[in-house]
Amino acid sequence: MKIKNLIAATYAPMHKDQSLNLQVISSYNAFLKTNKVTGAFVNGSTGDFASLSVEERKQIITEWSKHRSDNFVLINHVGHTSLKVAKDLAAHSADKVDAIATLSPFYFKPPTLESLVYYCAEIAKSAPDLPFYYYHIPVLTGADFKMIDFLPMAIDKIPNFAGLKFTKNDLIDYNYCLNYNNKESNVLFGVDEILLSSLPLGATGWVGSTYNQMAPLYYKIIEAFKAGNMELASELQRKAALFVDILNAKGGFNGVAKGFMKTLGVDCGPSRYPHATLSDADYKIIQKELDAVGYKGLLSKN
Repeated sequence: MKIKNLIAATYAPMHKDQSLNLQVISSYNAFLKTNKVTGAFVNGSTGDFASLSVEERKQIITEWSKHRSDNFVLINHVGHTSLKVAKDLAAHSADKVDAIATLSPFYFKPPTLESLVYYCAEIAKSAPDLPFYYYHIPVLTGADFKMIDFLPMAIDKIPNFAGLKFTKNDLIDYNYCLNYNNKESNVLFGVDEILLSSLPLGATGWVGSTYNQMAPLYYKIIEAFKAGNMELASELQRKAALFVDILNAKGGFNGVAKGFMKTLGVDCGPSRYPHATLSDADYKIIQKELDAVGYKGLLSKN
């Protein structure tokens, strides 16, 4: 089964003291479903996995697993700079999720594609009954290989290989991967700001952080594209990118966007260093800026 539609990269909800607030996950899950988001990508970059302990990552996915359903896909990112830890996280996920994913080690980076495929294969076999995805995000990992070269090697070496989370602004490589071997692999596009550009290439599945805040906007982009209204689709995509710019200018997108969830009815709490945590007054200013440029009806609703 191929994963399709919008998958939200979720935040790690926290109390004011920055301890985990697992109780929020139930309402968070309901919020995403209300906005027709079809799954959650947990413990990824948006979820600040690098700022969490191994035990915290396990607690988060255990809580999310309580809310699995037939119409909501749960993917757990298990990557770590330690292969041993990543394998442990994969094994822990085996009975809790629909798929696992890993990005590349990002301190000591794999020097070759063969090394990267080995790392992925070792993790994948720790949960052999789960579909395995490689999370390609070279802007953060520094592992900048062409995925069209990675795919045939991964398919050959990883029996449960399912596809990619492709988070790079390289539409040529993405298109090659999407169509490789008669579209055998599930290639999920991961650059929210250019979702529209993926549609003519045949994209059907996306993973991103702004699907938390703006799922209605992105579904309107898809609808406008299918209807042939490229002017509307382009204008909506511009607004999606502008949303990121507005929040990013207030102290960095990741932390500011996490705090913005409270204005939508899901209080995910503060962010851990180095991400910023703003005040309620700051978010009132942000909301006014968004209202001024026409986001009414485009933001997710509780």
